[in-house]
Amino acid sequence: MTSVAALATAENVWSALGIAPASALRMTGMRRSGNHAIANWLQRNADHALFLNNCRPGHDPLRNHNGIEVSGQRYDGGLQDAAADAGEGALLLLSYEDTLHLRFDSKDNLSGPYKSTSFDGDLLIYRSFLNWSASLLKKLQRNESYRSADRMAVMTRALATYGDLLVEVREAQDNARIAVCYDAWSRDELYRARVLADLGLTLRDNSLGAVQPYGGGSSFQLDVAAAEDLHSQERWRAMIGDPEYQMLLRLAALDRAFMNRLEALFPADVALMTRLPALPELDAEVFS
Repeated sequence: MTSVAALATAENVWSALGIAPASALRMTGMRRSGNHAIANWLQRNADHALFLNNCRPGHDPLRNHNGIEVSGQRYDGGLQDAAADAGEGALLLLSYEDTLHLRFDSKDNLSGPYKSTSFDGDLLIYRSFLNWSASLLKKLQRNESYRSADRMAVMTRALATYGDLLVEVREAQDNARIAVCYDAWSRDELYRARVLADLGLTLRDNSLGAVQPYGGGSSFQLDVAAAEDLHSQERWRAMIGDPEYQMLLRLAALDRAFMNRLEALFPADVALMTRLPALPELDAEVFS
């Protein structure tokens, strides 16, 4: 990270904040991929930090975000006050959900007026398909206003975006981005340490921390407070008997391009999905 002394002589593209961040990081990922757990961990490994949650793609993130944190704690005041509390040389962290760089690469406007060169690091957060889809569907099922068709509409759109995210993950190194797999991050402290080193952050707190409250916390374990007590690797097992989940897996398995992308990163998921029994063919006479 840039020293505070060096900030005095460097151009501050974030001057609208009223402070000069030591480092600015941007992270993108699908909902229910551990985004907030990772964001909290990044803040805990900075001396002080300012986090803008769920920024609106294509717009000025300083004006279009959904929640502010200062050094890992929710902040209810305005952005200028939050920045002042974070202080000079803070880590600036922006998050984006359910979007892709490829939608904005031609104009480099994912963050509105702040181009990619405004950031010291771009993170792609991703999770195994079986666990991610199980977690997202479970969350949608807790919304009583959603019917089955509503849930499946959301899931199929998310499935398409997830498939494109896998492409970005595979091309991350070529595009100077850092891909962070939530599954590996949550179970391997050495993996977490390597990510911090890649970002130029000093290892201060390599624990998983507390379960973050965004989106209602865990989709499955509502009362768990410590992230280390979550069974995040077993979500697919909890949902495998669910008819909607089975339908989603069968739909995904029909998409050969999607399955090829998935196999490159999560071959174990593909191996399980290929064992799904085929649906029985409908007898046309039933509808005559």
